[in-house]
Amino acid sequence: MPDTPSKQLATFASGLAFDQIPENVIRRAQWLFLDWYGSALAGCRSRSAAVFKRFARDMGPESGPCQLFGSEQSSSPLFAALVNGAASHMVEQDDIHNASILHPGTVVFPPIFAVAQSLPAVSGRDFLTAAAVGYECGIRIGEFLGRSHYRVFHTTATAGTLAAAMAVARMLNLNPEQTRHALGSAGTQAGGLWEFLRDAADSKQLHTAKAAADGLLAAYSAQHGLTAASQILEGQQGMAEGMLGEGDSAKLTDRLGVRWALTETSFKFHASCRHTHPAADALLQICHEHDLDFRDIEHIRAYVYQAAKDVLGAVDVPNTIHQSKFSMGFVLALIARHRSAGISDFSEQALSDPINADLRQRVHMIVDADIDQQYPEKWGARVEVKLHSGGILQAFVNTPKGDPENMLTRDELETKAINLAQYSGVMERAEMESIIDVIWGLPEVESFGVAF
Repeated sequence: MPDTPSKQLATFASGLAFDQIPENVIRRAQWLFLDWYGSALAGCRSRSAAVFKRFARDMGPESGPCQLFGSEQSSSPLFAALVNGAASHMVEQDDIHNASILHPGTVVFPPIFAVAQSLPAVSGRDFLTAAAVGYECGIRIGEFLGRSHYRVFHTTATAGTLAAAMAVARMLNLNPEQTRHALGSAGTQAGGLWEFLRDAADSKQLHTAKAAADGLLAAYSAQHGLTAASQILEGQQGMAEGMLGEGDSAKLTDRLGVRWALTETSFKFHASCRHTHPAADALLQICHEHDLDFRDIEHIRAYVYQAAKDVLGAVDVPNTIHQSKFSMGFVLALIARHRSAGISDFSEQALSDPINADLRQRVHMIVDADIDQQYPEKWGARVEVKLHSGGILQAFVNTPKGDPENMLTRDELETKAINLAQYSGVMERAEMESIIDVIWGLPEVESFGVAF
């Protein structure tokens, strides 16, 4: 077979060894795992997660080796990946890679966590290696599909399915040919459309649930001999051709093993869609610098890139807590009033608060050509606040809190994870602190399933 980009990606995925991964990349993978774990705990008792748990109970085994977070119920790796994949994308606190417009953690960690619990021989080093494979492959596939794809398709659902497959393939020690088949089977299953935003629907959690589970299915079926397209990404009837992808094949193999895209991944500071974060940070800066009182605000203009308006513009009047996280007006109303848009700030009470509604209606998004030109490498926003007095206050942000250039501290990350665990009532602080200690010591863990 020709040395295609798909083949090169599969060869990299099957051959990567723990000792080839730089120490700083391993450390960052541990940070990302902790961030995902907290997000999964925070969302595990949500209404949509409960739907997937009922499905697992009705359609899966009575019990199994794998945890379904927030439940006494256990199941097989497939159903655990499905359930925990849905839970970890619920509260909008999971990670994001800017250039690929991909949330890697919510599709990579659920399937490999489940597989690692089911295979006693899997070590902490094996787990972290598989995670690195999933991130490196998934991010490059997201970049290959590009922003034109993202306009209609949820990249975390599409590229995420392949990221999950590559991570599980590495954990199963598939050879390059089997890994290529896993890639092909993942790609032919991939899908996920943005239309759900207009209806406050639950499809976003379905996207990550299915990406995690379908990626696992693709890898296991390849292990057992199922064949698939050899060029599912760049082929004449492949993903780029069929799903509005930009199709720059060079991005699939961009400095594999040299450029560690995993370290470019951002952590979320606010508990809302990442497209709201640059403007939220800019308004927060204005609030602190000028001691702004929300009662003095006549209106707020948020100058953003086109994709932010495409995603957030679908939400005019939010009807649910989750939909409010996709409302620029609602998020900026919280920032203006409380200097915070954390996980506990999004509530039914906040949603029905007339003051928040009034502030939300005073926010207007405008596409800025210069900001748009820098996207998706930089996610920027300029905020302009006009006061009743006639004064105008402005701030610009293009490295939101949590970006690699504006990283959370380790203490901030641990605090975030503890708060997420406590949010759902699943875990007390002391128990989560013990989990954090296990994650920091993961390279020395001989059996992942015993540790978790």
